Amino acid sequence: MNTKTMPETDLYKILGVSKSASQDEIKKAYRKLSRKHHPDMNPDNPSAEAKFKEIQNAFDILGDEAKRKQFDTFGTTMPGGGAGGSPFPWGGGGGGAGPIDLGNIFGGQIDLESLFGGGKPGKGASNRGRKGRAGQDVEMEIQIPFRVAVEGGSHELSYEIDGRRERKTVKIPVNVDQGTVVRIGGEGLPGTAGGPPGDILLKINVATDPVFRRDGQNLLLDLPLTIAEAVLGAKVDVPTLDGGQVSLTIPPGTSSGMKLRLRGKGIPDRHSGARGDQFAVIKIVVPKILDAAAEKAIREFDENTKLNPRKGLW
Repeated sequence: MNTKTMPETDLYKILGVSKSASQDEIKKAYRKLSRKHHPDMNPDNPSAEAKFKEIQNAFDILGDEAKRKQFDTFGTTMPGGGAGGSPFPWGGGGGGAGPIDLGNIFGGQIDLESLFGGGKPGKGASNRGRKGRAGQDVEMEIQIPFRVAVEGGSHELSYEIDGRRERKTVKIPVNVDQGTVVRIGGEGLPGTAGGPPGDILLKINVATDPVFRRDGQNLLLDLPLTIAEAVLGAKVDVPTLDGGQVSLTIPPGTSSGMKLRLRGKGIPDRHSGARGDQFAVIKIVVPKILDAAAEKAIREFDENTKLNPRKGLW
């Protein structure tokens, strides 16, 4: 019997990666191709589902270290596979694709049906085989307060669709960034001939905050100081995200632009709950008008310190 060490179906070729590709490269390739060929993205393409299934099964093997090792060695992940029968679910040898991780496929576009308290079925895989044509998706935008975006919470959504007025309480998870798209299943335009309704694709816009701005999981705020506070040092109360205040020590000789850290006062991680840090960005405020005594004191201070802040810069 003529056995082969390489399968007739090249899983690496299906994902468009080399045999030496890292797991991260394989995952990125899978995400890109799945997004491109997903049947929901290709409703009028009859071959999209077959291509998507092929990609899914290739990743099911190459994305698993143990299966990939056995595939590279024997050309199969099943005992007795190879020339005698197809080890791959689409090749007639039986089996089926594992569950599809839509979070892996769509990246920032998250299906948050559970966060919206359920909802009607969308037009995804669960509705294939139903008669009629699925309704169109509807794209909307919503602006939420900065603190709701980073801390999570509820936000009231009011909209009109297909002649009906709707109101929903939207549950926002922690650490939602600008431009994130969430899907509300089954709330789009109605289908035809008994087909399922489409979905609402809700783009999140995050309002600016008068105090805070974000840098990844960290928070930044500008902290104005007087010349005396910066030169001599001080203790200053600064606001935090939870609405309270903490006392921050300003070390003597603090310059504008320095960042002073408040550990654990930043944005919580969506999965672990661990918080980033908060940084106070120092802004030294100088008076625009001085009386004669203050001007004399400043000149004496300058003469005594002999400071040249530009020395060595050019």
